[in-house]
Amino acid sequence: MNLHPLIGHDSLQSSLSRALDAGKLPQCVILRGPRGVGKQRLALWLGQLLLCEDASSGGPCSECKSCRLALALEHPDLHWYFPLSKPKGARPDKLGDALEAARHDMLAERRDNPLRPSLPSLEPSGLYLATARSIRARAQQSPAMGPYQVIVVGDAETLVPQESSQEPANALLKLLEEPPPKTFFALTSSEPERLLATIRSRAMPLHLPPLSDEQTTRFLIEKAGADPEGAARAARLARGSIGRALGFLPAEDGPGPLELLRQKAFRLLAAASDRDAGSIYRRSLEFGPTKSRGLIPLLDLMEDALRDLSAVVLNAPEKIMNDDTLDFLERIRRDWDIHPIAVASAFRHVDVARELASGNVNSQLVVAGLLTGVREALSGTP
Repeated sequence: MNLHPLIGHDSLQSSLSRALDAGKLPQCVILRGPRGVGKQRLALWLGQLLLCEDASSGGPCSECKSCRLALALEHPDLHWYFPLSKPKGARPDKLGDALEAARHDMLAERRDNPLRPSLPSLEPSGLYLATARSIRARAQQSPAMGPYQVIVVGDAETLVPQESSQEPANALLKLLEEPPPKTFFALTSSEPERLLATIRSRAMPLHLPPLSDEQTTRFLIEKAGADPEGAARAARLARGSIGRALGFLPAEDGPGPLELLRQKAFRLLAAASDRDAGSIYRRSLEFGPTKSRGLIPLLDLMEDALRDLSAVVLNAPEKIMNDDTLDFLERIRRDWDIHPIAVASAFRHVDVARELASGNVNSQLVVAGLLTGVREALSGTP
């Protein structure tokens, strides 16, 4: 088995199994929910269910040849697509082939390392028109081995990386409206509002809620080899997302990627709450001028830091997630004599920064604007 076990979402799995058993499973579904809660893993499980030689209302058997191939990401009728960076040097007329080669390389990496943190790519990436055309061509083919073929499209919102570039999404509209009789589609999205409304209308929406801290902790201990204390801490910080929790665990060469970003988020809050306004500009200059989409996980953690500050301001320190920062947050509250409404106002600036980062605005400008806005909110100045 190369795919890690699917954790949680038992009721949704049961509903899908019963729908297939009754012949009522929709040919196209959109799995929606927070990043890292298991949407793509559930989509692959759905593919396994459809291809299983002995499936029942209880789910796939996990023992037949089709199940073994699906779990190893080697079934010829289970096709997994996800955002990729454009291969450097690929000619426009060969882009489709280059993207397919890159996809197969990434699948090999995911077989070797199924436990990976959920993080947006720092490089520009997406599901490009060439990929949409590959999906469309694949869907028109007959299944190679089983009764169906299943096409999983992860992070489907990247079919429209910009509002001005809707070609990839439009290329799939007709296919999703009238899918071939033996082809099923499972799209996933952490930001379904970025999908074209016409795509959303052609698929059954299924919501995946966050997991419990207990489920996440147990997974990290049993499958990622984390120590109980570290697993519980990572689960608390991850807010129900195994993909996020993995990013808080230590890596081979030091802190995990999300732990590093968490520390950076509190350095940003320190700059925003520094009496020396120059700290804001010095901190913003530490960021490169490009690749601002990579700021999004940092902004999520900045939001967590403000949420913890709000708990401290409301005299509820037991509610904070980042309990190692309590003294720091208490110091900010004392220094600025912060009113709870001031912290609530600061959240708006994170939302603005996230929107700008999604549009790849200069990272230094995004950070400077964010910290200036947070500072003004905390100080109560316009």
